[in-house]
Amino acid sequence: MLASLESILERVRRYNPNADVALLRHAHDFATQKHEGQFRKSGEPYIIHPVAVADILAELEMDEASISAGFLHDVIEDCGVTRDEIKERFSEEVALLVDGVTKLKLADFERLAPELAAAAKEAAAKEAETGKVDSRRRKRLETHSSAENLRKILLATARDFRVMVIKLSDRLHNMRTLQGLRPERQQRVAEETMQIFAPLAHRLGIWQVKWQLEDLAFKYLYPTEYKELSERIARTRVEREDDIRDAIQKLRDGFTHAGLKVDIQGRPKHLWSIYNKMIKQELELTDIYDLIALRVITQTVPECYGALGVIHETYLPIPGKFDDYIAKRKANLYQSLHTKVYGPRGEPLEVQIRTWEMHKTAEFGVAAHWAYKEQGEGARVGKDVFERKMAFLRAQLFDAQQAEANPGEFLSRASADLFTDQVFVFTPKGDVLDLPAGATPIDFAYRVHSNVGDHLVQAKVNGRVVNLSYKLQNGDICQVLTRPQATPSLDWLMHAKSGHARGKIKNYFRKLKYSDNLVQGRERLMEELERLGLSTAVIKDSKKMLPLANLLNKESVDDLFAALGFGDVALGMVVNRLRPELEKEKKKPTSEDFSKPRGKEKLALAPGGVDGVAITRGRCCLPLPGDEVLGYVSRGRGMILHREGCPNVAAYEAERLSPIDWHPLETERFETGVIIETLDRTGLLRDVTDFFSENKVFILGINTRSDRAKGIAVLRLDFEAPSAEYVEALVRKLHSLEDLLAIHRLGVGAEDPKPVERS
Repeated sequence: MLASLESILERVRRYNPNADVALLRHAHDFATQKHEGQFRKSGEPYIIHPVAVADILAELEMDEASISAGFLHDVIEDCGVTRDEIKERFSEEVALLVDGVTKLKLADFERLAPELAAAAKEAAAKEAETGKVDSRRRKRLETHSSAENLRKILLATARDFRVMVIKLSDRLHNMRTLQGLRPERQQRVAEETMQIFAPLAHRLGIWQVKWQLEDLAFKYLYPTEYKELSERIARTRVEREDDIRDAIQKLRDGFTHAGLKVDIQGRPKHLWSIYNKMIKQELELTDIYDLIALRVITQTVPECYGALGVIHETYLPIPGKFDDYIAKRKANLYQSLHTKVYGPRGEPLEVQIRTWEMHKTAEFGVAAHWAYKEQGEGARVGKDVFERKMAFLRAQLFDAQQAEANPGEFLSRASADLFTDQVFVFTPKGDVLDLPAGATPIDFAYRVHSNVGDHLVQAKVNGRVVNLSYKLQNGDICQVLTRPQATPSLDWLMHAKSGHARGKIKNYFRKLKYSDNLVQGRERLMEELERLGLSTAVIKDSKKMLPLANLLNKESVDDLFAALGFGDVALGMVVNRLRPELEKEKKKPTSEDFSKPRGKEKLALAPGGVDGVAITRGRCCLPLPGDEVLGYVSRGRGMILHREGCPNVAAYEAERLSPIDWHPLETERFETGVIIETLDRTGLLRDVTDFFSENKVFILGINTRSDRAKGIAVLRLDFEAPSAEYVEALVRKLHSLEDLLAIHRLGVGAEDPKPVERS
């Protein structure tokens, strides 16, 4: 049935009694006049198309400006009407919408149609070589990169959200009347619809447009499969409708008997969704459980479980087909009970049970039904702010229009909000990159390629040289210049906004730090072996060092040395594992004679210490239970505990030193600490203290120093710990700290905070 002006006005009055009917009549009459004498490919008067578009917009309960633009959306391109004329006759708002739709004409998409076709042909050829060609899938081999790029162009160009809705309505009517085009043209338009417009409707949450676009595209892309599936479903439609009525009535009787007031809704599944499921999961039509589906909506959570009991009493549940997303809701906030039972004729029947609040969240919130169903296709549910903004617009699009005094103002404002977390920037070749709001040419360069970012020296935006700290705007054309000898600067971290760019910059400086740590770790091990009188030749013996490196989860000997320099691996641990072999090659007596007296058994230092002897820990090395410990009996100060390898021990009298087997009370805690070297940034101290708080570590003191010029910060944190193993575990966890460059335990060669010199 063809739409008419009066049917459109009647529909609009139902949801908006105060609508500006005169504006709509004026737009309809103006479009009719301008399209006079124009015809569609089918031979019908052209005005049928804009009237149908306006009717679809009225079905979506859009505002008067959008419906007026629906009537007028082709007059600029096809009738020689200017934007200024529309502004003069109607309003600036209507002119902006019509102009926006005009800029999104089919020619924009045909530009990349050859690329899509070539990629599809290449993919099909590759699949044919493997002998895995599936006739049902061959046409689905189009690449998605071009389509995704076009979707970004749409979003970047259509700054007013309503332009997108008008464009989708335009495409929907074109798909409904596609039979008037040549077969090859039908194929191309259907491919564009499936690749570009259906996903846009999907992200906007306009379901009645989304499923119609998909089914209509399905009809032309896969005519044989579409016809076969349509006929198979049609043969059982009457039976399924009867089954749904029977199931609803039987369940309603059960709910009434149980005293539950519920709302029961049928949930149809469209053809493309059914076909997609059959292909992806390799199912037959009879194996798809949710051809018949019901939703039961209750008032409270307890009633959901009560309703579940009624359903399982009424129909036999299918084993293994129950999911409780109320007790354990999905990460995207979706909540519902899912159960599958044998329905009236013994066929599978899917039932979803939820409260009205859960239903609203599932339909309009971040846990929209489309999102959780498509996680397998890479949906970024609950993680992507842009998608959450889309979900918000979907939630507000229809309901909020009722409450807003000016629906057009609401949609314009919502459209502006949509882009607060992203900017779309063009490359010189016309590709579009989506970047975080506030992104700079640094983010752009690293998005193009890591090597481009690492060698960036200059940027031009819209042909003008800008600082690397320049904040890119929607629609900017960005060009970056590189030099082979150029390298990243630490201050880039203050300007880069994307996690990708920041990560690449950090990795670059970590690699520089790796070299420093490697040298430092090798030197520390050599100095310690020399001090103990052990052979240092082992350091160059990869046959002996590599097994040790692998044992400590390091891939190479260099990784082991770097870990020693970084503080990831304790020096004493490496020395102790090498000692048995090196003792055989021991050189002449050295400070080992003083640091670990020979011929003495370890003195057991039991909980509570030794009677009459004061026990203290050396402040120079702060030993902990679990370390190799030496006790020095001082004159008048009792026994002082030192870590084996402490430089001060070499100066002590050998007869006053004893190896100690130290086992304090399990409840005892000892002061210790770590030195953290990291890239400086806002919020660093907060993140560090939050880490210690989350790990329930009581901080005794904090000392920090920053070198703003080099972007380096060094922090000393004093805390209490029960053992060396505890500190080592804490240090391993600290490696997850963002921007970390190095970390050392106090008393292991680390000094108090001071800026680290960099060349």
